Amino acid sequence: MTKTNETANLGKWGRLHYDYLYRNKRTVISAMRLKGTLQAYLEQFDTDTQDSFEKLVKRTAEVENVTEELKASDQMEWVRRMNNIRNRCEEFILSEYVYQ
Repeated sequence: MTKTNETANLGKWGRLHYDYLYRNKRTVISAMRLKGTLQAYLEQFDTDTQDSFEKLVKRTAEVENVTEELKASDQMEWVRRMNNIRNRCEEFILSEYVYQ
């Protein structure tokens, strides 16, 4: 993906969604460009998706009892478990939000 004016100020999720739309739904991008709503849509999508990702990671860590106490007592186990949680949450966000 080349960096365009639409993706210049976007985060990870907005750029990935733009790339998906560009590859699979160019008519959607064209219609949004004509209406002048593409940039605002991508910025809002990026913000909302990042918020959802952070909340999902936090809730999953709570459910799986990945706490600050674990971090203090066994730092490597905490890192391993948090990386696992983040990867699973990222896969969920990609399939449910970005590639839709």
